[in-house]
Amino acid sequence: MTQSFQGGDGSSAGPAFGAGMASGAAKVGDVTTPQLSIVIPVYNEEQILEEAVTALVGKVRGLGRSFELILAANGCRDRTIPLALELSQKFPEVRLLECPTPNYGAALKLGMLQARGDVVLCDEIDLCDVDFYRRALDVLDRGEADLVVGSKAMAGADDRRPALRKAGTRVINGMLRVSLGFQGTDTHGLKAFRRTALLPVIHACVVDKDLFASEFVIRAQRSGVASMEIPVSLEEQRKPSIHLVRRVPNVLKNLARLVYVIRLQAP
Repeated sequence: MTQSFQGGDGSSAGPAFGAGMASGAAKVGDVTTPQLSIVIPVYNEEQILEEAVTALVGKVRGLGRSFELILAANGCRDRTIPLALELSQKFPEVRLLECPTPNYGAALKLGMLQARGDVVLCDEIDLCDVDFYRRALDVLDRGEADLVVGSKAMAGADDRRPALRKAGTRVINGMLRVSLGFQGTDTHGLKAFRRTALLPVIHACVVDKDLFASEFVIRAQRSGVASMEIPVSLEEQRKPSIHLVRRVPNVLKNLARLVYVIRLQAP
């Protein structure tokens, strides 16, 4: 069963389920809270969805923790949603959520708000970086941070994306540092956090699309959440679903809005 949600801000009206709960410590169909929630926004991913989800479920089961895998579909026009439904029947850990329009940030926010795990892991369907999960969970387990960001740009990272994509990451992060005092090297992509510690931050976020993830990290820093970056290796398995240049107008518009709400409206 799935549930659709309205609103570009990713707001939600209640829980939505796939075929059941997480395995491991949580029994299928039980209401036991999973230890981990993995949130992955998906947009027209029929070509890689089944293979990626099947491999990811197997790897995460090997971590020995109960989990749910939330696929947050947004505005899909291909067979992503029917395939996700089939996967939710095959794997009890899989849940499907739906946003009506193509909006990465709204889908990510929806997944975060609907997550039930003590720890939330945010990933991309063409990455599925379980090594990051292990390292980030170690940091959280040791109490060293409540938010761990996987950085593509810090020392020790291995970013094998095309040069234009790497340059885009550095440009936007430079703009965030200048305009909002961001202290870090990356905001977009892999993250792990303690759900209860970050829920107020998620609810406070107002922008969506490409800059929701940036607002989330920046608001977390500004609110005093203990945060840490760790380097990641990155090699995308397919071309981005939206061309980088076509994203620029929305990024600039949302950056201006973000500067306004944080610099001028925040108490």
